Amino acid sequence: MKTPLPLLTLLAATAAAQAAEPAPRDRIEHGRYLVNTSGCMDCHTPLKMGANGPEPDMARLFAGHPQELVMPPVPALPAGPWLVVSSATNTAWAGPWGVSFTANLTPDPETGLGRWSENDFVQTIRTGRHFGRGRPVLPPMPIAVYRHMTDDDLKAVFAYLQTLPPVRNKVPEPLPPAQH
Repeated sequence: MKTPLPLLTLLAATAAAQAAEPAPRDRIEHGRYLVNTSGCMDCHTPLKMGANGPEPDMARLFAGHPQELVMPPVPALPAGPWLVVSSATNTAWAGPWGVSFTANLTPDPETGLGRWSENDFVQTIRTGRHFGRGRPVLPPMPIAVYRHMTDDDLKAVFAYLQTLPPVRNKVPEPLPPAQH
């Protein structure tokens, strides 16, 4: 038996409306808890110099590497056990993989996660690749740890990030090893 077209239209509209509804408060609060206990702010919120030394720049909460901070060439490390160099903002990292810049996790539609779907976010963490199929997510992002979170945990993190104020901040693309 064929389902009448108006019923299919109604079902599609209901599904779209449910997808557009904000996440339940308990899911958002669980996401806030996970973000706050997983060290996300350590890299995704730039540090600035405060009265007592470096402190998170709360005006750039989860905005990633500041777009106006153009990094100079990476300093050469001496021979030995040293492996990485980090910027004073803790948002740019250089190592054998090249130079990586922490992503803007705010819901800004042009420069952050505003156009990402929940599935895009989950697949990025699961696969270690942007949108689950793009370029690799680079160090120091602990993908090997976070990929063990449950789907519900990752969905909660995404729901929380979607509640943040959007910050327009275009993070530079990573640089391969030959360019640093």
